[in-house]
Amino acid sequence: MASSFSFDSLNQAQRQAVSALDGPVMLLAGAGTGKTRTVTCRIAHMLEKRISPSEILAVTFTNKAASEMRERIAGMVSKKAAAEMTVCTFHSLCVRILRGGIDKLGYKQNFSICSHSDQVGLMKQLLVRKGGSDEKVKPDTVLGAISKAKNKGIDPSTLEDDYFANLAVAYQNELRAQNAVDFDDLLLFGEKILREHADVREMFRQRFTRVTVDEFQDTNALQMQLLQQLVGPPYHVCVVGDDDQSIYGWRGAEVANILEFERFFANPKIIRLEENYRSTHAVLHTANSLIQHNRGRREKILRPTRKGGDPVRIVAMPGDDEEAEFIAEEILAGKSAVGRQWEDFAVLFRTNGQSRKLELALRERKIPYRMVGAQSFYDRREVRDVLAYAQLLVSPDADVPLLRILNAPNRGIGQSTAVLATNWSREHHESVWQALCDPHFTDTIGPKSRHAIESFVALIARAKNRLEIARDNPAEVLHGLIKEIEYLQWIERGCKTENERQQRGEGIQSVIDSLRAHALKGKTLQSFLDHSALASERDDDDLEKKQGATLITLHASKGLEFPIVFLVGLEEGYLPHTRSIAEGTKDEERRLLYVGITRAQDQLTMSYCSKRLKWGQETACQPSSFIGELDEEHLEHTSYDDILGAEPSTDELDNFFGNLKGMLDGI
Repeated sequence: MASSFSFDSLNQAQRQAVSALDGPVMLLAGAGTGKTRTVTCRIAHMLEKRISPSEILAVTFTNKAASEMRERIAGMVSKKAAAEMTVCTFHSLCVRILRGGIDKLGYKQNFSICSHSDQVGLMKQLLVRKGGSDEKVKPDTVLGAISKAKNKGIDPSTLEDDYFANLAVAYQNELRAQNAVDFDDLLLFGEKILREHADVREMFRQRFTRVTVDEFQDTNALQMQLLQQLVGPPYHVCVVGDDDQSIYGWRGAEVANILEFERFFANPKIIRLEENYRSTHAVLHTANSLIQHNRGRREKILRPTRKGGDPVRIVAMPGDDEEAEFIAEEILAGKSAVGRQWEDFAVLFRTNGQSRKLELALRERKIPYRMVGAQSFYDRREVRDVLAYAQLLVSPDADVPLLRILNAPNRGIGQSTAVLATNWSREHHESVWQALCDPHFTDTIGPKSRHAIESFVALIARAKNRLEIARDNPAEVLHGLIKEIEYLQWIERGCKTENERQQRGEGIQSVIDSLRAHALKGKTLQSFLDHSALASERDDDDLEKKQGATLITLHASKGLEFPIVFLVGLEEGYLPHTRSIAEGTKDEERRLLYVGITRAQDQLTMSYCSKRLKWGQETACQPSSFIGELDEEHLEHTSYDDILGAEPSTDELDNFFGNLKGMLDGI
């Protein structure tokens, strides 16, 4: 099977990686070493070796990474072959496993997947029921503890905090009663089915004979166990990652998976990609000198393919106001002097709170910028509501979506009626929908609420009949239902601006259009809901769709690159973070700074302040201990006052007068 890559375009280590198709392989791919290209060439090479595309599985961490890899592969091999491969996230792989086998765990096949906002809603109810409203416990704190336990393979009912353990049991029982699973359950149950049911395990092992896992340093203990169940002898598995970029320990990632890979798959071929195509020699030399202070890492040294480069600047700032103003002025000057794009500039910081002053400084100078971390499309209220209605068309017995839209728009079914229905359903071991359809329940409430419930049940039943009996297009059924209940008019009444009204309308239309496109491919409404639930975990919106300089946290910057990078807040307590010093995770903070440094292609400026506003108080700051670990060879230490007091260079004056002349000529 032909593919369009040639070995000549690869360096020696990349060629080795592309050729190593059999048995366990670990690619240690340093920052900027052409990892994605190597992985896609390796998959294309499998096809040349007559390996069937349907037997190839590539697992990534985010939907965005999966779709990028899918596109890259499709550009190298035939569209047909690319379509036959499975390129997906761990979570969507587990949905495939569960759709076929969740009944073995006592769930029904038509289970629903809880989004984060569904989980929060459910936990709020449990907190009220179990006295948590007085305890001032936040739903996210409990959910975080449950999630951490699940990903470590610990039963959440054994949590040290008894109150949290009780909530965990109630939460899991509630999910089970609603035939729903959360994101962690997808992995947990997927691994459990493969481990406990040899027939399912063998089916998947025969189906996927070649497995590739990208960003392997981000896997947790549970994902490693899942991989071991999925890959059987002769262990044709390739993991790709870089322990130096393992920065998600707080989210459960186990750097041990990559450091001790031989423990899981014996005698792997280990291939190091060390030739860096991204950064200058000065940037890489500085990054290498920092990361060497981490103990127990897999030894590798990034080698530049680009020589020289400007020195890495370390700038001492009086305070965070000056830091923000300095960076904004530098971006303005850099943009006009070199004719760069706004998108060439990025400002990286440790915590979200550090962005506020930077935003103000950029706004004052009318510099366009894009913040990474805006509200996700799938978190928007109208999107969640419309998806909840769609879920009811598939399965009215799903309590979470039903309770979400029971009175949206207002139809006279208040909170107290919803609580009565929920309690009744629990006492009688049935779903809330069954309670609403049960005359024994509706006879216990007032005539006004009873009439409202009967109308609602009839409404959903009619739409469900259109879908199941008349076999109408699901997008048209959903659109008709949303129109009939005048949902758009209702949500628009709560909008404060014309822009918000427009956004709500577009959000609703977007869901219906996506469903229509999904149905045109012959896919079911249930598969659309699975797709939407998995997409709700998508990372931040695509940067490419926005314009301007980038403001981004160090964690979110992994995998990205920018010509000019400003890395702010290099202070003890910020980077390394205070918590890491107490918890003994300073190595991870060092990796985080390493990730930040290796984002820079041409120029890197790092800054620290002698004082910073923290919790409304001006606080004295100390330079980060990491600065002392950097090799001095390519560093230039300077200060805010030195730069402001310096005479402009001849080049800067030439650029200034050249730009001025250009402007005057254009008048």
